[in-house]
Amino acid sequence: MEILLAMAPPPGGEGGGGGMISTLIMFGAIFAIFYFMIIRPQQKRSKEREKLLKALEKGDKVVTSGGMYGTIAGIEDKTVLIDFGNNIKIKFDRSAVANILKDKE
Repeated sequence: MEILLAMAPPPGGEGGGGGMISTLIMFGAIFAIFYFMIIRPQQKRSKEREKLLKALEKGDKVVTSGGMYGTIAGIEDKTVLIDFGNNIKIKFDRSAVANILKDKE
């Protein structure tokens, strides 16, 4: 019986403060992992996408989000006119452009 009493925490709550600090450290670590694994890469992709849409120029070969390949025939503030060949031109929102193709593709 004396062995069990010796292993029990001391009465009076003297050991409770360490639990609170370790909990705060754990939440901080979880937030840091969440930030570096999810939030930061998403912000980076968003900035790269914004830069891509601002860099659109007439004559660029692009792929739309629907998978259609074409050439930019005209640009306005929020829209682009894409030529798909055989005199087929369709106006899209700038955000519909998924990728700009390089010359070698």
